This record gives sequence, C-alpha cells and structure tokens, in this order.
Amino acid sequence: MRSGIIGKKLGMTRMLTADGRQYAVTVLKVERHNVLSHKTVEKHGYEAVIVGTVEVPEKKLTKPLQGYFKKVGGKFYKILREFRTPITEAPALGTSYGADLFKEGQLVDVSGTSKGKGFAGGMKRHNFGGLRASHGVSVSHRSHGSIGNREDPGKVFKGKKMAGHLGSKQVTLQNAEIHGVDGDLLLVRGGVPGPVGGYIFVKEAVKGIRQQ
Repeated sequence: MRSGIIGKKLGMTRMLTADGRQYAVTVLKVERHNVLSHKTVEKHGYEAVIVGTVEVPEKKLTKPLQGYFKKVGGKFYKILREFRTPITEAPALGTSYGADLFKEGQLVDVSGTSKGKGFAGGMKRHNFGGLRASHGVSVSHRSHGSIGNREDPGKVFKGKKMAGHLGSKQVTLQNAEIHGVDGDLLLVRGGVPGPVGGYIFVKEAVKGIRQQ
C-alpha cells in the first residue's frame, strides 16, 4: 500500500480506444504533493505518510496549521492529508510526487464528499414507495408512514430511515480503474463522488478485485 493522491475534480468526458470502444472518465487535476512527515509504530502506533498540496498564503490558515507547517518545512498548503502506508514504501521526507504515482490499468479506491442536497423526504432519500394514492390517504402520499409500534418497546429505534439531510457525506468508490495519466491530469474510469471543483482522494485499492 503506497501513498495516495489528492486531485481536484474538473469534470467528465469520454475516451475512445483504438478498437472503437468508448469510456466515460472523470478528469482529476493533480498538483505536486510534498511529503511533510512520517508516522511510525514506535511513536504513533501505526505507519503513515503526511503530504501537503496546493500552496496558499500563511494568513489563510489557522494558527495551529501555521505552526505545523513552519515546523515541517515553512511552506503552507490548503490540503493536508494522511495516507496509511508502510514507511519502507513511503516517499522520502522532503520529496514530491504527482499523478505519475499511479499507472494506467491500476485499481484504486476513490473517496470524496458527495453533493449536498439539503433536507429530503423518505422517498427521495431512501427510495421509499410512499403511501397509497387513494382509500383514505389525504395530503400525505409521499410521507414515510409509521415509525414505531405499540407500547412495547414504546420508542423509535436509532437509525430509523426517515426524512433528513441528504448527501454531503464521504463516499468511497472501490476498485475504480485508472484509464490513463496525462501530465498533471489523472483519468479515472467512470464517475467519482463529489461536485466539480471538489477534492478527491485516490489510493491503491484495498480489495484489488478487477471489475469485468
């Protein structure tokens, strides 16, 4: 398990192959990643590498982050991310890397924050069927219906599927395939979570099962 990549989602397009097939791909722009520090089993209980990318002015960061960046090198970054990886396979401190960390055909896990859609009802949020269109149902056709039962247990169970905030959660797409690398652009086959302009985290696939 190597380090990972942080990419900015630029949008989607399609790619044509020599034999005439076409694939939908998501385009991620990857700026250079700088290796800031390592975490070790002896000191932290696990191994990881911490990278920063997208330089910003110092004044745009909080005081704790300013102090951290001054301690590890003096440059200031908008995105700070930790990737679990053995130190023996992690990039050396002070080095940098980009989209070329991955190669065409490699399987990866892609994580991002899904689009926030505000408050949504049970039908939109959980794909409920709604109530009947007749026979006494009045002004509540899209409601989720009963949420409890009788005196025993006399409560609504935690985790009950109800109306509420839809989206704006971290979503991970497993076993996505790298379609290609073009300079600072990473092409991932298919769609990935999140809106255009959002930051996407890419790392080696944990399961590594090739999709057919």
